Amino acid sequence: MTGWNTDTLAQPAGAGAITIVEGSSFCVSHANGDIVPELPHGMFFRDTRLVSRSTLLIDGAPIEPLSAMTPEPFRALVVGRAGHLPGRADTPLTVERDRRIDCGLREEITIRNYSRVPMTCRVELALEADFADIFEVKEERAGGAAHPLAAGPDGRLRAESANAPDRLGVVVTAAEASVDAPRLVFEVGLPPHGSWTQRITITPTLHGEEVELDPVGAPLHESSPARRLTQWQSSMWVPTFGDDDVERIMLQSQRDLGSLRIFDPRHPERAVVAAGVPWFMALFGRDSLLASYMTLGLDPTLAVGTLQTLAELQGSKSDPASEEQPGRILHEVRLGATTNLALGGESVYYGSIDATPLFVFLLGELAAWGALPDDDDTEELIAAADRALEWIERDGDRDGDGFVEYARLNDFGLINQGWKDSWDGINFADGTLATAPIALCEVQGYVYAAYRARATIAAARGDDAGSDRWNAKATELKARFNERFWIPERRCFAVALDRDKRPVDACTSNMGHCLWSGIVDDDKAAAVAELLLSDTMFTGWGVRTLASDMGAYNPASYHNGSVWPHDSAIVAAGLMRYGFVEEAHRVIVGLLDAATHFGGRLPELFCGFDRGQYAEPVVYPASCSPQAWAAAAPFLLLRSMLRLDPSVPTGELWLAPAIPPEFGDVHLVNVPFAGTRVSLDFGGDDTSVTGLPDHITLHTAPRGPSRA
Repeated sequence: MTGWNTDTLAQPAGAGAITIVEGSSFCVSHANGDIVPELPHGMFFRDTRLVSRSTLLIDGAPIEPLSAMTPEPFRALVVGRAGHLPGRADTPLTVERDRRIDCGLREEITIRNYSRVPMTCRVELALEADFADIFEVKEERAGGAAHPLAAGPDGRLRAESANAPDRLGVVVTAAEASVDAPRLVFEVGLPPHGSWTQRITITPTLHGEEVELDPVGAPLHESSPARRLTQWQSSMWVPTFGDDDVERIMLQSQRDLGSLRIFDPRHPERAVVAAGVPWFMALFGRDSLLASYMTLGLDPTLAVGTLQTLAELQGSKSDPASEEQPGRILHEVRLGATTNLALGGESVYYGSIDATPLFVFLLGELAAWGALPDDDDTEELIAAADRALEWIERDGDRDGDGFVEYARLNDFGLINQGWKDSWDGINFADGTLATAPIALCEVQGYVYAAYRARATIAAARGDDAGSDRWNAKATELKARFNERFWIPERRCFAVALDRDKRPVDACTSNMGHCLWSGIVDDDKAAAVAELLLSDTMFTGWGVRTLASDMGAYNPASYHNGSVWPHDSAIVAAGLMRYGFVEEAHRVIVGLLDAATHFGGRLPELFCGFDRGQYAEPVVYPASCSPQAWAAAAPFLLLRSMLRLDPSVPTGELWLAPAIPPEFGDVHLVNVPFAGTRVSLDFGGDDTSVTGLPDHITLHTAPRGPSRA
């Protein structure tokens, strides 16, 4: 096979693996805190693994893990004990590793002696740096020799890679350590019931200069990661639910999204959300756009930052290697040691068919919430949206048939360029792979929504002719879509049209995205809803990506039968849009039940086994967690339950709660809307909104698919 999606090749990091993250830096380790190069472990900075080994030994033996916790997204606290002593059932030595990630890594190692007699031990920390690119680590291609960590004249360990961008390096500092490179060694004497603590600091270097970290010994609450997270949480709305589990899920999602934010040094006030930990701590067009959309009611500044950043990186020329085209919105950005290993061989890769229409759609949604930036910035975003629409109608529609389709422009890019971008993600009912150029059903829905969004923006600016033109394009596309993609004998929409314009007849969750966008004719919606909630599609936890009676079905695959929370949340939103409240409730309740089993945090995906088969959702081993659109999914579920649909340009807000009874009353305080903050209270049949601007008219009936 000449091309494949690297996303499906990530290897699991081992049972109980610990991940901490801050911005684009992160650390993955064993349950006992050790980092080993044989697994996808490491401390990563600028998409490069700076620390490939960090193993702690006491008297030559590794730490036995007892418990590991992440009280903050950027901090891990590991509790273990030293190896057993001869003649003792239990060791009296416990070990605590308190680790924090920022640009660098800090770790405090504390050993406590619970014996009544003094004890001595030899503590060693073995360290290696291989400066492997994140793609090499993820795909287990990081087989190169570790760079030697040599002791400098200041007693610190150092290593540098001349091949890495910006001459990346690392410096390791530990007071009172003796250095036996590449090990730090401590001879420790512990009095009865005494303790010993040592701080280790691992600092990245660029061009030979150390990256600035927080001052040594700064209290946790004064650290940069803690301040950023506190600032984020203080601006969030405060949720109260009758169901404690749902409330915990919402709060966990808030924290996770705060930890996934990354900032452009040129625009430090501008936050975007990275796709997920550990392999996607970078800006991804589709992921960031959808996650920003789902969280508009939480923090619209994420959408503003995402749109502005993507607009700056919008395609301006034709380059087959990176698949850049004028007006196209990127797929991903990488900053790693070997960017030639990134898709397309460049640091920016544009091989996405859906990011471009989603860009225009999100701009329209931002306007609907009354959250557009200042006039000059808005003008720039509208200009970028118009360039995106030009791309849709020029390069996006390769053959002029009125549909947007993809086929990669080189032999090493993504074969499939929609959200199901694994190489085998688009197939017929018998399992045969579809051949590009491929026109995905949900992408036509995104284009329809983009046309509607642009029409709304034009109307709000007094451009009635422009509004009519874009609405006409949307109406024409909707009619053409329902004619060509509908399979009457199957009572469903084809997932795609293939190279020969044949309907790709697999039954997939993609058609739920079509409900969400509003492109589905009313007379077909009931059949789609019935199929999405059928036994072949709905697991009880969520909606399968591929029905269980399809030829390519595999419940433990990446895209052919698994459950993706963001996907199911979009399906629920589509069901609610067309008035299928009971069906939407089944998906919403199932997803939130799954989140409870995952400790309150929805993963990127999980296996598509039926709820009747196993009492808990089954983990997909290489799933990212936290992951942006999975963390954002509960907020889309909430918006769907509230049937909350704003239209600030027309001075209207639709709010018709349809909350499952088991969730109890819902109270939201400090919700951003139309440049102010409002409070929403829902209990029984009562709905109240406090702080709604005078110029906004509240409608207490659902908006409906045709008007949305």
